[in-house]
Amino acid sequence: MQTTSLILDSADRTFPEFSLTRLLGTVFSPIRGSRIAILIDLDDPAKIRDFAYLEEDYDVQRYAYDVFYRGLHDGVMTELESRGGDIFAYETTGGSNRNLPDLAVSPDGRDIRLERDVYAKYDIILCISTFSATAPLTAFAKQYGFRGATLHGLNRVVLESGLAVDYNDVAYDAEKLRRGLTRADRFEIDFEFLGRRETLTLHTNRQEAQKSQGLCHGLKPDVANLPAGEVYYVPAGAEGRFPLRYEHDGTLGLMEVNGGRIERATLLRGDPDTVETHNRKIRNDPVTGELGELGFGTQVLPVSGADIQDEKILGTLHVATGRSDHLGGDLTPDRFEDAANATHDDILFAPHKTPEINVPQVRMYRDQEKNVLIENYKPAEYMRGLLEADD
Repeated sequence: MQTTSLILDSADRTFPEFSLTRLLGTVFSPIRGSRIAILIDLDDPAKIRDFAYLEEDYDVQRYAYDVFYRGLHDGVMTELESRGGDIFAYETTGGSNRNLPDLAVSPDGRDIRLERDVYAKYDIILCISTFSATAPLTAFAKQYGFRGATLHGLNRVVLESGLAVDYNDVAYDAEKLRRGLTRADRFEIDFEFLGRRETLTLHTNRQEAQKSQGLCHGLKPDVANLPAGEVYYVPAGAEGRFPLRYEHDGTLGLMEVNGGRIERATLLRGDPDTVETHNRKIRNDPVTGELGELGFGTQVLPVSGADIQDEKILGTLHVATGRSDHLGGDLTPDRFEDAANATHDDILFAPHKTPEINVPQVRMYRDQEKNVLIENYKPAEYMRGLLEADD
């Protein structure tokens, strides 16, 4: 088994050629006899009729057609002894992990209902979309019994690296790190930015660490987030401060955290209206500021420009605000004041994503011991040792 344990730079790693047969056959085992469906999101779902959307600028959804839909019909279903290969479009939600609409459209122009016609009738559902649908699809998988994968933000780099790897290897390394990080008491993350230093403390209270490994084996309902490769927790509490770079305009704000939630944002640099809009959202819907995830990447991958892959890179970390029910947390959509706010939003810290922000150190405290995990976006000795250890 080839693992990433002795490789710390993606420039030194060779990736195999992408194979849809290998990807699906590895992720979904057993797959023989399974009925497969593909979901995409479009601003107007009717554009899927006769695949009219292919004439417009829908890069992610074009990969859904060119690589997955055509791949299934050009021999992959035969190789996997599977069935279906149907594709449907729903209206884009406009936010990460918002609940999905039930209405969708088929390529022949028919209106269909996702719950009645897809969730209840297909064994494997692949959602290739602009916005992540992991949280709502996970809830529907538990209700209807299917397995699935979400691949939002798909691009060429992701295809040729994060989806080309052997997910048995990914699972192997993720489990090594999970075992080495599980049952921690708390984590401390130091941030350096604009000449200052702040620390965020997240309490995990000895909970079992979880992993995103990319394997949906057996017939148990489950949804993989691909590319996979992550160890994560749902924090039990948090306090401190951390910087946030607002993606839409690059404004920097300082988040003040108490009781596990962002209570207030303060402008550091950029547009004050951006920060005030955020503060208004927190005031009107306080659970939007709840820190619902702490995650660490486990794979050696190239930067893709898509967070779905880049948050899985070894040495990066992310926290997330919002709903956490798909991760085992208790923040469900019904607890938000406004349904539009019921999102799960990852905040990725990585050199390419947050160049103004350095993470000089991440520390784990467990059993009255301190272990340094990350230094300046590189895995520290303890984390490297976990990967290099023989089972």
